[in-house]
Amino acid sequence: MGFLYFIDLCTTKRFINVSIGASSVNASFKPFSAHFTAASHCNRQNEIRDQHQQDTTCDTFRSAHYPAPPTTSPVASFIATARRSYSTSVVQRNSSAFNSNINTSPSKFISRPAMAAKCRGEEQCMAALKAAGIEAQVFTHPEVTNIEEWTPEVAKFNVPNVRLAKNMYLKGKKGELVLVFALADTKTDLKAVCKVTGAGSGALRFAPAEVLEETLGVVQGAVTPLALVNDANKAVIVVLDKALSTIAAETLVAVHPCRNDKSVLLTPAQIDAFLKVQGNKVLIVDFAAEAEAAPASASAASSTPAPKKESAPKEKKEDIKGETKLGLDVKKEEDFASWYTQVVTKSEMIEYYDVSGCYVIRPWAYAIWEEIRRYFADSIRDIGVEECYFPMFVSKSVLEREKDHVEGFAPEVAWVTKAGDTDLETPIAIRPTSETVMYPYFAKWIRSHRDLPVRLNQWCNVVRWEFSNPTPFIRTREFLWQEGHCAWATYEECEKEVRQILELYGSVYEKLLAVPVIPGVKTEKERFAGGFNTTTVETFIPSVGRGCQGATSHNLGQNFGKMFDIAFEDPTKSDGSKQIPWQNSWGLTTRTIGVMTMVHGDNIGLVLPPRVAQVQVVIVPVGITAKFTPEAKKAHLDTASKLESDLRAAGIRCRADLRDNYSPAWRFNCWELKGVPIRIELGPNEIKDKKLMLCLRYNGTKAPVEWDANVGTTIKAQLEAIQEAMFQKAKAESISLTREVTEWKDFVPNLNAKCRILAPWCGSRECEDNVKKISAEESKALTEGKEDERAPSMGAKSLCIPYDQPRANEPIENFTCICKGCTKKASKWVLWGRSY
Repeated sequence: MGFLYFIDLCTTKRFINVSIGASSVNASFKPFSAHFTAASHCNRQNEIRDQHQQDTTCDTFRSAHYPAPPTTSPVASFIATARRSYSTSVVQRNSSAFNSNINTSPSKFISRPAMAAKCRGEEQCMAALKAAGIEAQVFTHPEVTNIEEWTPEVAKFNVPNVRLAKNMYLKGKKGELVLVFALADTKTDLKAVCKVTGAGSGALRFAPAEVLEETLGVVQGAVTPLALVNDANKAVIVVLDKALSTIAAETLVAVHPCRNDKSVLLTPAQIDAFLKVQGNKVLIVDFAAEAEAAPASASAASSTPAPKKESAPKEKKEDIKGETKLGLDVKKEEDFASWYTQVVTKSEMIEYYDVSGCYVIRPWAYAIWEEIRRYFADSIRDIGVEECYFPMFVSKSVLEREKDHVEGFAPEVAWVTKAGDTDLETPIAIRPTSETVMYPYFAKWIRSHRDLPVRLNQWCNVVRWEFSNPTPFIRTREFLWQEGHCAWATYEECEKEVRQILELYGSVYEKLLAVPVIPGVKTEKERFAGGFNTTTVETFIPSVGRGCQGATSHNLGQNFGKMFDIAFEDPTKSDGSKQIPWQNSWGLTTRTIGVMTMVHGDNIGLVLPPRVAQVQVVIVPVGITAKFTPEAKKAHLDTASKLESDLRAAGIRCRADLRDNYSPAWRFNCWELKGVPIRIELGPNEIKDKKLMLCLRYNGTKAPVEWDANVGTTIKAQLEAIQEAMFQKAKAESISLTREVTEWKDFVPNLNAKCRILAPWCGSRECEDNVKKISAEESKALTEGKEDERAPSMGAKSLCIPYDQPRANEPIENFTCICKGCTKKASKWVLWGRSY
């Protein structure tokens, strides 16, 4: 496990220390410095690429924000030294990007936990070398994690003709495992590796740390071909740098013997002999030739100049494209992940932040959240729920009072452990949810049945330190949400509200976001930790065939009441006996925005449902030429502004784009990318004829309307028609990819066809687990060798037990459980599928 270490020696400001789960990461900032400790994944590839640049700019930032103390101070000398050390410190992240000796960060460590002891296979690899007739001397040295650290240690061996090597451990989208072994100075291109292994372009990524430890038995920084002794299944493909075969035969190559505090020196021939003994598949790549081929190809393509008459238009087109930087580079159906990233960034919904898994929500997206918040807040206010706010900090003793609950969240909890230079006596958690925050106060407020019901809601942020595949809006470490917490005297009242809230969540998706949902209840395995039952609205992303949990409403039962001593006097008795109230909690997050984007977006960009669009109609003046006098131009633009005012007065969120530094075509593309439902192109003819042409974003068609006193009413009706059409389109696509399956032989083929599946289930937890396990194994086998590298191979999990059960006229007992090999009668239909 990697750790992130910083020492804040540049300021005497107060700081806190925060830990994530049981691990730690240190970082500091101004003016209230925080030291974070966590096992931190860097899953975003752009963060990995930018890491070195960020590291090398830290010292510049800190020097600017933390002026050095007077040089006469004895402390100043120490701080200046520390500051210089800081600029050369290594950030070790628990990230797939740092699996091997290829970390390009500077090499001087301030502090680092022992890692070599976690490795396994040293004795086995030395025995394997001996079995291959190789007597290798072992050199011991301090732990190293990259070439820069390793180089001076190898120099101390005083052995001539030694070369260093780098290792990359990769995992493909279909589960392939690839170990790349190359000379340290070889420029390794992953495209060449993908090509030689038969993986599609971009299909290989650095393997996560847990995969590295499971398959090769080593930690990041200790990757080595000698670790193949731990690959019992011979599943790892070895890709060798051809340059190894061209160096002098007596040259020695340094490798780790399955731990990064030792090295052995082997000739290329000895490495080859070891690999033959191991029996893994070995492929050779000429990285040097590949590197030369790319620029040569580009040069050949540009060697023949275009005729002079044709060059000017082409040059102009390229300049325009470079200026605008608009448009998507990938198609939704070809590379969904990249498409989604480009949509949310280029449409100005989010900006990437310098903490992995956290994002800046920009106004264009926050406006959507505000519409959701306004609608839902009004709805729950109408049924009697009150707004409140509780602190974000939770004491350890309170969080741990409900055992099942805290176990469900433990890996994601961030802990504050330090204030200033003093350790806190008791760690304080940053809320992952607020049951344990609120319920001690419910116990104070509830004494009599007359104090019930308590019905509270708060809008806030929570932190859940997600470690797998952060995705904007969908899976983030901090997110915005509302959470409701209510207490009732009876089960019936509590359950009624659970279902009532679930219906409101369904209406948020279907009425506001035009996204269809399937409401249902979670299986026992999937229910909320510590709860009685969990209801859910499940959404579906057709492009990738994945479900996405839209929102949940939980009946918590009386468990939390017992744990937090929430009780009220029994009104039916006079002996002072107590009753435990029934409680529920429910939450809706900014995930809504991501689901909406994934469902409706197209290859042009975002497509916004009118009811949540910050701008529902944009007016773009056109037809203004050089022949226009200043007075005529002003009159044209004033007319556009007047139309904007009229539409706003009619209750339409409208904007006139009067920017004259961009062409009309550029502005068309801009607003199409941002998903504005209607665009009005206002030219001289429209002004003259009093007719407007509405360009509809969701389907690319145009609709003419009269420009009269009722134009606001007409356009509002058009917006409502767009809203309904978007919902019906999404619903039809969702229904077409929801299949009823009663035999296992049809299960995985439908799953691989990007469908979600309604299938009978016996209710057994074992069968639920087996469906996921077996479907993953069979899916991988069926897609092996296929050209579509993006076909997901994960198994199907239970999404929910739909309230609307299929085949209502046919007894469920007539069907056998869908699980392969199970012969039990089914008890209910379950919605299965891959999910986010």
